[in-house]
Amino acid sequence: MFKRIILLSIINIFFCKISFANIEINARTAILQDFLSGEILYEKDADRSIYPASMTKIMTSIIAFDLIKTGDLTLEEKFIISEKAWRLSTSGYSSMFVMVGDEVSVENLLKGIIVASGNDACIALAEGIAGTEEEFAIMMTSKAKEIGMTNTNFANSSGINDPDNYSTVRDIMIMSNYLIKEYPEYYKWFAEKEFTWDRTGGDPITQGNRNPLLYKNIGADGIKTGYLAVERYSLASSIERKGRRLIAVGSGFETKKLRSRESSKLLTYGLTNFDLVEISKSNEPFHDVDVWLGKENSVKVYTKESIYKIIKKGQKRLLKIKIEYDGPIEAPIEKNQVLAKLKIIYNQDLIDTYDLLSIKEVKKVNIFSRLIRSLNYLIWGDV
Repeated sequence: MFKRIILLSIINIFFCKISFANIEINARTAILQDFLSGEILYEKDADRSIYPASMTKIMTSIIAFDLIKTGDLTLEEKFIISEKAWRLSTSGYSSMFVMVGDEVSVENLLKGIIVASGNDACIALAEGIAGTEEEFAIMMTSKAKEIGMTNTNFANSSGINDPDNYSTVRDIMIMSNYLIKEYPEYYKWFAEKEFTWDRTGGDPITQGNRNPLLYKNIGADGIKTGYLAVERYSLASSIERKGRRLIAVGSGFETKKLRSRESSKLLTYGLTNFDLVEISKSNEPFHDVDVWLGKENSVKVYTKESIYKIIKKGQKRLLKIKIEYDGPIEAPIEKNQVLAKLKIIYNQDLIDTYDLLSIKEVKKVNIFSRLIRSLNYLIWGDV
């Protein structure tokens, strides 16, 4: 048996470590991520502690979505509005304008949170799920730690002023990524430009989405604005265009206009300076490897995870991939057996290695066939 090396010049592949280009974003802290590859394309003081304001509501929604997924909550279920929730709708905060004693469905509360940014809806949902907002905030923080938000603590469900409600733009990006990846069917609500609440005992109220990027023709479909006097303006945003998705989070924009302009600038930078390329899709055939003494002469291999990478525009010629294995590989071969390595090379440097697994079982041929093949090998060599 010999080491087999298959060198492929695939132009649609990537360079793993990207040097950031010269762009400056007018915010205290910001980050930009390519969604599929996970690559960070830009960051500015991304681990600086911030008050996330209404971006907190992303996690409030996630908690509800998790419970819906497990069957512990339904969109049709109704919660009774408490005085605490109602008071927020009379205090000048962004509100859904619920009334004490109203019975409001989970779906309406979620849309009131996502589209209208209703602080009253946040409390109503939190109390309906956990009994108290304080208990709900514990659930939020626990979920944050579970998904890798290492510098976040939630003290309430809405993001209203509280020194113990803090995060970073990196953590908000992680949370946004989780939302989009795990709940694409509900994420669509974040793109809705208005929500009409057919409230009890009053005329319907229609409110618009506060995300300014939804009203620009750039492909934005989320996520959540924020504002606190101490933090100024913030925005978690996402854009999808031609199969590419980017997530940007910025905080400390001095004005609404800057928030809109600089977030658009950051997303546009990611689209125009980098290409997303697909290496492999999870559990789909990637290549063939040779088999020795098997009922088949080759078997297809695959990667467990989908592999997407980002490369700076104009750099594709520097990239190659290599498949390495000791082969032909002697049968029997088990399904999901690691057979080879996929190596990614950029400018002659190895930058990543992945396992390649057998997509199916390959049984050994009978003793007579093995004898014939072995004789052929001795006489003719590697056949």
